[in-house]
Amino acid sequence: MAKDYYHVLGVSKSASQDDVKAAFRKLAHQYHPDKPTGNEAKFKEINEAYQIVGDPEKRRKYDQFGSAAFEGNAGFSGGHGFNGAGFDFSGFQGAGFEDLGDMFGDMFGFGGGRSSGSRKRKPKGSDVQIDLDLSFRDSVFGADKEVTLSKFDACERCGGLGAEPGTKMNDCSDCGGKGVKVVSQRTILGTFQTKVACPSCEGEGKIPEKRCTTCHGDGVTRGKKTLAIHVPAGVETGNVLRVRGGGEAVRGGTAGDLFVRLHVKNDTRFSREGSTIYSTLRVGFTQAALGASVETETVDGPTTVIIEAGTQGGTEIRVRNKGVVIGGGSDFAKASSDRRGDHVFVVEVVTPTKLSREQKKLLEELDLNERH
Repeated sequence: MAKDYYHVLGVSKSASQDDVKAAFRKLAHQYHPDKPTGNEAKFKEINEAYQIVGDPEKRRKYDQFGSAAFEGNAGFSGGHGFNGAGFDFSGFQGAGFEDLGDMFGDMFGFGGGRSSGSRKRKPKGSDVQIDLDLSFRDSVFGADKEVTLSKFDACERCGGLGAEPGTKMNDCSDCGGKGVKVVSQRTILGTFQTKVACPSCEGEGKIPEKRCTTCHGDGVTRGKKTLAIHVPAGVETGNVLRVRGGGEAVRGGTAGDLFVRLHVKNDTRFSREGSTIYSTLRVGFTQAALGASVETETVDGPTTVIIEAGTQGGTEIRVRNKGVVIGGGSDFAKASSDRRGDHVFVVEVVTPTKLSREQKKLLEELDLNERH
């Protein structure tokens, strides 16, 4: 009977290989026999489907000839079932199963399935996130700031090696200097072997002949660190700057990153939409009617705005090149100061509330009422 592997995995025939892989991983976690929601028959069916659809070459054959092209050899390599003690994990190589060591490692409590040979990944320290307050003007033009935080850094005495200066590093006797050990684990699927970081040397392959007296062999010490942060022009509240290597240090690896979340303080004089700055320009009745030159504030300092005669309340006066400095995209590349938005002044005509008797009489004589 023909089998619809796409239906088994819950994906369409046009699904990408990444979508197929994601669907398989989700179903495998759901139906694994060791899970409360497990179903051994369903799990086997899912694996069979993914072994075909997860391999681009086999998938092309399946799309052309259907499941009949794989009858008799579409199951697990060597024909082992779930109760067999010799489950052949290598049978899945090439079909996108190279990461199953990680997945099953998570299920059964062991990890490191991606390691091969003596190769090992360098550890990376934890990332750190902080908040930084900015003035409105700093967000417009950019600024250089300093932040102080408490974190782990490479030990200054030993340079992060963990060994007392003048002493040497010896090969770890537990792993023979490889930094990894092979761990066997019996599961419902059989015996798995996976490589994990050696616990004695923490994956380094070397152990100090004499541990550093400052960091006691850890290679890192905790303390306060002051970092210079360049805030590019044009940033807004919620933007996050990434400082590579500004996070926690770790022995034998690379430091994590520092993520700086920005918060722009409100300025009662200005508001902003994109690269345009807005502010209210209050003028008197006579200035609006007859026209005037009015001095007002911008982020660059005082400037003069021309009010045309007959200007109405709500009129927008645009002053070019007085807005936000325009940066270089989402990475906030250093902006050029000659690329700026505009400043828009919204006119508010102030109606006098206290008039002398003579002023009232003059206005009445002018008879400026609207005719309907």
